[in-house]
Amino acid sequence: MSTYNFGNVNGPANFGDHGRIQINHAHPDLPTMMDLAERLTETLRAEYPELVPQGEVIQAQFQESAEDGLPPNRGRIRSALETIAIGASAGTGSLAFTQQLIHALGL
Repeated sequence: MSTYNFGNVNGPANFGDHGRIQINHAHPDLPTMMDLAERLTETLRAEYPELVPQGEVIQAQFQESAEDGLPPNRGRIRSALETIAIGASAGTGSLAFTQQLIHALGL
């Protein structure tokens, strides 16, 4: 255990959050997520045809959510996004859309 004196962590150096922790995980609305999933699938068709089924899984989950009013199945979406992220190369549109969805869903 260290006995080093860190001093006032909220002092003039502005370390710390001054007692205010703000976590904002505002998720985009369902139509925005559906549009993003559709754009991902279209990009997959052009760049990685073998990964199109994964994009379709994501689209199906958002469509099902829109129909029944329940949240989308995050486990299935996460699994599909991970598969795409493994198969898509850096700098491709497919990976960019995948990262956007991961971030938007907080996965």
